[in-house]
Amino acid sequence: MPHRDFLYLGDTARVPYGRKPPEMVVEFAQGIAGFLCGQGVDALVVACNTASAVALPNLQERCPVPVWGVIDPGVSAATRATRTGSVGVIGTKATIGSGAYQRRLEAKGLRVWARACPMLVHVVEEGLADSAEAELLVRHYLDGRPEIDTLILGCTHYPLLKRAIARVLGGDVMLVDSAEATADAVSRSMEDVSPHGEGRVIHFVTGDVAAFAHTARAIGGVAGEIRLLPVTELSPNVGGDRAGA
Repeated sequence: MPHRDFLYLGDTARVPYGRKPPEMVVEFAQGIAGFLCGQGVDALVVACNTASAVALPNLQERCPVPVWGVIDPGVSAATRATRTGSVGVIGTKATIGSGAYQRRLEAKGLRVWARACPMLVHVVEEGLADSAEAELLVRHYLDGRPEIDTLILGCTHYPLLKRAIARVLGGDVMLVDSAEATADAVSRSMEDVSPHGEGRVIHFVTGDVAAFAHTARAIGGVAGEIRLLPVTELSPNVGGDRAGA
């Protein structure tokens, strides 16, 4: 959507979310949503699987704009992709522990295998996605899996590991990127909303700006301006005017 403005908020001061209590993640997500809604966004994407798993219903109820998570689009894409009805999901401890993917997939009559892979995030952020260490970790986490023909990459870091995962699983297993599926769903849903932006991209980060830029380069680069946003400005009160960003 090149003619829309995008505001990204990375809570880099308080990550990772995957090992935090669900109640804490909900509170953090409320603060982030409140800030972005206050900036006048037309819609909100919760681009974190952990936050989508535990906080999405709360945000959809409280936000004055449409809110998407990454789980339902990923489930829909996997449902279309599977040939045998056997689907795997990998994600953080919080995402897998919530059962959010598993419940939705099982409700569609699919057989589901799920595993938390907490160390994979660190490998990606260290720029080691294509390393022998990354493949060793992938083999460790995927060892003992049943026969599956589709695997959902249920963390925004995992698509950077596609090559390592494909080497471990072989070419017959379809990899589903929840981020891509979500982008497609949001783009289709926003077709009737007239764009009024200039294609600007602003990244708000709650932690060190230089560290964020370094991580961004490790996972493929980042376009747009980067601004520091103290976490003290993230109130859990969700609201704001819809003045169109």
